[in-house]
Parts: sequence; C-alpha cells; structure tokens
Amino acid sequence: MTDFKLEFGTGGLRGILGEGSDRMNLTTVGRATQGVADWMGGRGKAVIAYDTRRMSREFADRAAAVLDANGVSVCLFPTPVPTPALSFAVRFLQADAGICITASHNPAEYNGYKVYGADGGQITPGDAEAISRAIHENTEVKHGDGIGVSVLDHVVLEHYLNAVETLRLTGQPCDNLRVAYTPLNGAGLDCVTEIMRRVGAAYILVPEQTEPDGNFPTCPKPNPEEDSALELGSKLCLEQDCDFLLATDPDCDRVGVSVNHHGMMRRLTGNEVGVLLLDYIVRSKGRSGTSIAVKTIVTTPMAEAICDEYGVELRDVLTGFKYIGEQIGLLERDGQADRFLFGFEESCGYLSGTHARDKDAVNAAMLICEMAADYKRRGDTLVDGIEALYQRYGRWTTHLASVNAGPEIVDRLRQKPPETIAGRPILKVTDYLDGVDGLPKADVLAYTLEEGTIIVRPSGTEPKVKMYCMVRGADNEQIVADFQRLYLGRDTP
Repeated sequence: MTDFKLEFGTGGLRGILGEGSDRMNLTTVGRATQGVADWMGGRGKAVIAYDTRRMSREFADRAAAVLDANGVSVCLFPTPVPTPALSFAVRFLQADAGICITASHNPAEYNGYKVYGADGGQITPGDAEAISRAIHENTEVKHGDGIGVSVLDHVVLEHYLNAVETLRLTGQPCDNLRVAYTPLNGAGLDCVTEIMRRVGAAYILVPEQTEPDGNFPTCPKPNPEEDSALELGSKLCLEQDCDFLLATDPDCDRVGVSVNHHGMMRRLTGNEVGVLLLDYIVRSKGRSGTSIAVKTIVTTPMAEAICDEYGVELRDVLTGFKYIGEQIGLLERDGQADRFLFGFEESCGYLSGTHARDKDAVNAAMLICEMAADYKRRGDTLVDGIEALYQRYGRWTTHLASVNAGPEIVDRLRQKPPETIAGRPILKVTDYLDGVDGLPKADVLAYTLEEGTIIVRPSGTEPKVKMYCMVRGADNEQIVADFQRLYLGRDTP
C-alpha cells in the first residue's frame, strides 16, 4: 500500500474498521506507528493503551511491535484502561510518547489512534504535521515480533488511582449516596468502581452495559451526551431509587450525569456539570486569589460569573482538551502548577488535578460523588444545585448543532458575515484564523450577541461543521434554527 487516505491530525486517526487505506486496520495502524517511530527518531520510550473496541488489542499489539522493531522501548498495558491512565503513565514512567487505541464515543464500527507527547497531552498541530509527513514519506514499515515489549503490571494503575484519590475535596465519606453506574461496555468499569469504593459511595451497575463489549449492543452511540445511551441506566436508577446515574464513554475520559430528581430523571448537560463542579471546587477550597480555571471557547460563559465572584482567573482556550493541558504545562514550567484549579469543556470533559493532561472521567466521577453527597446532606439534589446557580448567575441555555458539510461553509461566512440573527444584532465578529489573545490560529468564527455567543467551526474528527449557541435569559432554539437556515444553508443531519 503506497497511499494513506486517513487524515492524521492532533486527534490522531479515527475511521471505520475495514480493509483499505481509508479504513482502520492493521496495515494503516502499522503505517501510522512507523510515522510515530520516525518522529521519535527510533529511540526513547513509549506507553501504549487501548479500550474495549473491536480490534483495539490487536491494534495495540501491532503498534507495540512496530515501535519495538524501530528501537523504541515500549510499555504496554495488558488490559483496557481509561485514556487518562495512559496520560498519567506517560508522565509517571517519564516516557517520550504515548499511544491510545480508541475512537472515544463513536459508534461500534469505528476505531481510532491517539498520540500523546512527553507531557502526557495530545500532540500539538506541529507534531501532528511532522508525523503525517513521516507516514506519507516512508511507506516501509518495520515489522517485528514484539519480543522487547514490556507488559505493565498493576502498580502503574494503582499509582494513577492514588493520584486521583489525593484530589478529594473533603474527608467526609459519600456513604449517604446510592449511584447507578454504566461504563457503556467500555474501559471505565474497574477504575470508576474502585474510586467510588474508596470514597464510600454505594453503587449498582447497569447489567447490560457492564462487561467490555466493542459491539455496544444496547447503545449504538456510546456517548454520555446522548439520551439514548443513558436510557437503560436511567430506568435502573429510578427502579432502584438511586440518587443519580453516572455514565462513562468507552475510553472513560468523559462522564455524563442524569439525576433522580424526586422520581423524575433529568440529564445534566456537560456545561451544567462543569459549572456545578467549578462552583463546588471553589467553595470547598476557599478563595485564594491566585487560582486558575480553564475552559474552552465553546463552553458556557456562565463560568465567567462564578470565577468573577470568587476572584478566580479564568482562561479561555481553543476547542480540545489538549489546550487545557497545555495551560497546566505552562503553569508547571513556571513552578505554579498548584494554581490550577479546574478545567472543563462542554462535551462532558473535566479535570481537577495535574496528574494527567487529558480529561479524566475517573477524577470527575469522584468529584461528582463528593459534590452530590454534600448537596444531599442539605436535602438537595444536583438539579436543585444547578437551579440555585441559575438563580444566582442567570439562566444560560446552550445548544450544539452540526451539519454534514466541509469547511467551505466557514469560509463563506468569513467572506460575507451576518449582521443579525433571530432579530438580535451581532455586535462583534471574531475570526480566530487571525490569532486571538495569543491563542493558536484556528478555523473558528465567533459572533457576539448582547447576551450570548454563537461559535462556528469545522469538526476536527468528522466531515461536519459545528455550531455552538450560548445565550443567557432565553431559549436559543430559534436562534439555532435561524442561523442554520440562513447561514449554514441546510438542516442538521
């Protein structure tokens, strides 16, 4: 195979399983790994992890064998583990790179391949370009038997869990909770249940979604943002009178929450869980005047009001948790890592420590349990908690829509920017392609309204254009519908 049609970017590879140069298979994984080996200069150390998807173990073995044949020292996890455990292991073992075989929350027919740098964060655009060039320039893959590959024992995972546990906010046990948990047939089962055991939270498992199964038979879209993925867990939560449902995606870096609020289930959005955690963490740690929180530009502006009240510095970064990890790295470089308080993104990704450079659903599950136990001791649910925050800071509605289209739509908007939307004037247009506030250049447009923001960008992993609408004091469905009809030129898929 002389061609390679899968696009390699900062998120690595992601594609449908099957034969051919545009599919995820042993050949494309071997080519990609040869590119990583060339990028590493045929030396150094790499850690490899994988999730429960079909072919994940086989792809991990192939990647390990190719790196080993190229002279790279390889450490391989023997069983599926959360992606944040890979991020932690790269740092803990002082490795030069990491590879995680996962397609995150994509449907069962997909798999993927993420690459991490020595800092434990996903690679930068520059490194992604270098690996992509190496993939296309060197079509000869070195094959080996993997005899030099080291299999990691349980000690690394134990250190990871210990690091997460140190991030507890209180010493009080969560023994007043009963939690329903689903790993969505993914890699989160052992680590999430262990961290809940450590904080004293009682839990029950959704039986159909407990065991690893890359076919995801009861949740074709194993995405904790999707109501359909939480349907079985929500039913069990009500039947067993649990306080809430936790759902982690297949590689356990994102977590969804649905709350049993007086006998009715309400799924909290990623933004709602994020501001709840931000508020709880700040209140638990107290005002310091030097703490820093980080969010992505497509995450709710409601976080600004919370940080302003408590005197916390809030930094906005581009979409992608690697940019939150980058901010932690900058603080660490300056000897100020302890200033990092919390980072989150609207797509259910959270991190409160410096043990990893990626979103961590194990860390988040522990904090959510602590927070819910605290609310329950006061007679409240997490729904009561978010409603209290809305009363205090204003009700923000957020909506994500996407269209099946390429980046030419964004170019068209750039050439002819809209002036109004749903009767509201657009006060300002920000083009991140010009570079904004020291952030890397990005194909992103932001439209500032009087009480909100609309952001449009091409997806980094799918042939889609995404639109994020964040508005205070109003339902934003009409704004979203009008923007799609007038400016994106088509309806959502």
